[in-house]
Parts: sequence; structure tokens; C-alpha cells
Amino acid sequence: MVECGKKWEIILYFYATKPKTNMNSLFGVYECSADAKGRVMLPVAFKKQLTTVLDAGFVMKRSIFSKSLELYPMATWNEMVKEVNKLNKFVKKNVEFIRMFNYGVVPVELDSTGRLLIPKDLGTFAGISKNVVMAAAGDRIEIWDKKAYEKFINDSTSDFEKLAEDVMGGITPTPTDPDTK
Repeated sequence: MVECGKKWEIILYFYATKPKTNMNSLFGVYECSADAKGRVMLPVAFKKQLTTVLDAGFVMKRSIFSKSLELYPMATWNEMVKEVNKLNKFVKKNVEFIRMFNYGVVPVELDSTGRLLIPKDLGTFAGISKNVVMAAAGDRIEIWDKKAYEKFINDSTSDFEKLAEDVMGGITPTPTDPDTK
């Protein structure tokens, strides 16, 4: 009986000390509608994937590489900001990067019905009107105007083969990967 109790103590310790904000990469692409005030319902599939971090809220910001928005769970955002804050603030490029990186960043929470409010200035930046696409992008959700998203995907499709080879072609599985056995 003592051994069994010890076993459960170890298991409980493991789960009790495990960070609650860890999450896997998000997945899925969903079409949504924005109301006149810029509120968009977070798709149920994303809510399920984000269950453990919903209460902490999110950060919304402009995307660096496209006319879209990025929605980060607060814990993910805080980890990224830790890295950005390591930059030397006595280097002009770093200060300019930090300034632009943080431009338009806003905290957002789901309202009681599960909607996000897209601030007017961010919606204008991304050209978001009524039809919206929310697309998983690793640890964040991209928010696009539907027409802009479709144009981006259609324009990028022909180049994806080359991009995939350039980005992933040099990666070789490690011996510990189950797929290499």
C-alpha cells in the first residue's frame, strides 16, 4: 500500500507541476462574419483547442509580413515578449523594431457570447469587412479579410512547392523520431 501511495504521489506531483498554459500547435481554417461593431465569434474548434488558456485572454496585433492580424494566447505572447525584451535598447535598429513590433498591440478577451472585438484601426489595417477568415498559424491565429486571404492563398499556391523544398528540404529526421524506424 505504501508503494502504491508513493506512485500516485509521483503522478500527482508530475501533473500538478506541469505548466497549465502549454498547448500544441493550433490547426484549422474557419470562415466567420464580423458584425457592424467589428465583433467576430471565435470558432468553436479554436475554443476547444484553447480551453486551457481562454481565461487569460489574448493579444491582437498587426502581422509583420501580410495585411492581416495575429491573435496570440496571452502566455504565448508573454514568451515572445521575453525574447524581444532581450534586445539591446542602445542599438537603434532594435529600438525601431520594438516600436514597430508593438505598434497597435491590444489585449482582447472573449465577451460572454464568445466574440472578439477587432479594434477599428486594426480592422482598417487588415482591410477586414464583414467576411473574415481565421487561420491557425502554429501558436497563433491569423485573422484575414476573406478576399485578401483567398488572394494570398491563390497567389502563393504555385510557389509553395519551391518554398516547401527551400524551408523543409534540408531537414532530416533524428534517430529518435518514430517515423525513422
